[in-house]
Amino acid sequence: MSSGNLLIFPSKQRIAQDLDYLAASLHARHSRMAEGERLDSLCHIRSLSELFHTLYPESGLTDIMDFQRLLVSELIIELAGFRPYLSGPGADLIDWMMVRFQIENVKIVLRICLKQAVPQGFERHCVPLPKELALNFQKLAEAQSLDDFIKLLPKGFVKDTMILASETYSNHEQPFFVEAMLDSAYFQELIKRTLQLSGKDKELIKPLIAHEIDMFHLMLIVRGNFFYGIAPEMLKPLHIPGTQIPQRLFVRMLNDPDLHTSMSRIGKRVLDTLMFEHGTEGSTAIDAAQIEALAWSRFFYCAGSAFRKSHMGLGAIVGYVGLRRVEVANLITISEGIRSGIASDVLRKRLIPRSSGEAMRV
Repeated sequence: MSSGNLLIFPSKQRIAQDLDYLAASLHARHSRMAEGERLDSLCHIRSLSELFHTLYPESGLTDIMDFQRLLVSELIIELAGFRPYLSGPGADLIDWMMVRFQIENVKIVLRICLKQAVPQGFERHCVPLPKELALNFQKLAEAQSLDDFIKLLPKGFVKDTMILASETYSNHEQPFFVEAMLDSAYFQELIKRTLQLSGKDKELIKPLIAHEIDMFHLMLIVRGNFFYGIAPEMLKPLHIPGTQIPQRLFVRMLNDPDLHTSMSRIGKRVLDTLMFEHGTEGSTAIDAAQIEALAWSRFFYCAGSAFRKSHMGLGAIVGYVGLRRVEVANLITISEGIRSGIASDVLRKRLIPRSSGEAMRV
């Protein structure tokens, strides 16, 4: 379970690049994570103050936004703390995972910029990052246009990608296209760095990374195509090769007449369940949130598989990061559920994995 006390690593000089030590530390940390019965007990908490005290007994937290921000910040600090223990392609992969948080900050501030209304204290929705990934939130939020926003970004991947996105989707003002291209470019580099791994590391980590990319593919189909009604031709360039949804299948799913038909094509390759076997053929009454939850459940099992099978290798580190991401998501869901007064049994069903105890192959 998350706590206010982060892992304390020995000095760089004493065990620089000591992957065995790091992996052993993470196995100990995993034993305290909020999973299974611990999640059950947290769902029975009926006040935010009790939740904050249970997880962070010495923090004095009183605000849900501060709580959620602390959860994500702890994950970022942990991820940054892995760097001294890694080298080569493994270090490159972890470095790139940090960029994901910068992208999420950019998305938040971009939406505010495009609305041309800067709410007081909006920075609390963003998370602090190391200096090399930091942004000037206030200046970006006050930009008068997308072009001005891009000019204010520091040089690097995000700025280059947003320039390309603004040119590619110049006739579309919705942030969806810019955000989707940022995600697509991020995932292209993520799978590239994964494929640079060797041996068992690549064997164990690639399924997890490929599944996360397929979650992105699914949301392009479910939300981009069927919810927003975006034409398939505009979504096709966002596809990333090397996963369980190759481009040919992706295009077919985009061109299907309804969501039921589209999702039925993937069977167990991404969702690991025949979720539509009792549905009505051609039905469009499918919950997009259910699809996303099932995909995240499989992500959880993929992360757990990499963590267990690697034991003391890089797969354990990357698998641990995946499990921590799920833990943070679950704790945020619990906090929102408590605030909304959702019954504990209903709240528990909204957590990842969606079906607790269900056997799932990865």
